[in-house]
Amino acid sequence: MTLDRFIRVKYKVDKAKVARLKGILRELGLECARTIEEKVDLQFDALRSLHENLDDGELFIKLVIANSIVSYQLTAKGERWWWEFSQYFSDNPPTEGIAEAYAEFLPVSRTNRRLVAGKIKRLEKLEPFLKELTLDDLRRYYFDNMVALRDDLAIVLGSKKNAKTIVFAVKMFGYAGRITFGEFVPYPMAIEIPDDVRINTYTKRFTNEPPVSFWQKIAEEVSIPPLHIDSILWPVLGENEEVKERLKKHCNKAEKVLELTVL
Repeated sequence: MTLDRFIRVKYKVDKAKVARLKGILRELGLECARTIEEKVDLQFDALRSLHENLDDGELFIKLVIANSIVSYQLTAKGERWWWEFSQYFSDNPPTEGIAEAYAEFLPVSRTNRRLVAGKIKRLEKLEPFLKELTLDDLRRYYFDNMVALRDDLAIVLGSKKNAKTIVFAVKMFGYAGRITFGEFVPYPMAIEIPDDVRINTYTKRFTNEPPVSFWQKIAEEVSIPPLHIDSILWPVLGENEEVKERLKKHCNKAEKVLELTVL
């Protein structure tokens, strides 16, 4: 047994940069994150289109959860993948089960071609759980306990609660719930930011502390849940010019958001 867990690690922190970061996030607030999610994020548009075409809220939400847990090792930008998903299932709603539908979809996908066998296995593990859920169950997860959804997904898939695809699934579930139930529910403070390459790289500008714990503290100090902070950082860390144009069009604090780029 090591003594690591009994020793308080002292991380290097650029205090001036962190103070500026917190100041900008406080100024932006939760409403800015919501604007980015609903009016700037191309993935939200893709989900809205699928919802309209399916006209089946329960199936729609289940597909969004399923798609989230296979959204890794993509062969294109995430926005393109989610639009391909939306268009495919708009034209080909599952009739024999979600895993079987993906067994037909992924091999011909233009944007998610890697590790297909492993992704189908994940969906096969997930499907019995999804089958048991009613629209009322999904409504309760959305309005009352997104943390429980995270925990249940982690158990079903044998993953850690803070695994990137698990917390990302909750984020996309939040989008789907907003679209289906017509009401905005903020993400819980307890659900951590996705620990991916872009967040890791950006975090190093401020500290050598592990990204998840760093952003958890920032979130609590600025009163913006980590998944919403992820939304604010997304247009800053991406290289999509369409996204930046949409940000300038729809967000009256766009320049303040883009100021995060130069910290």
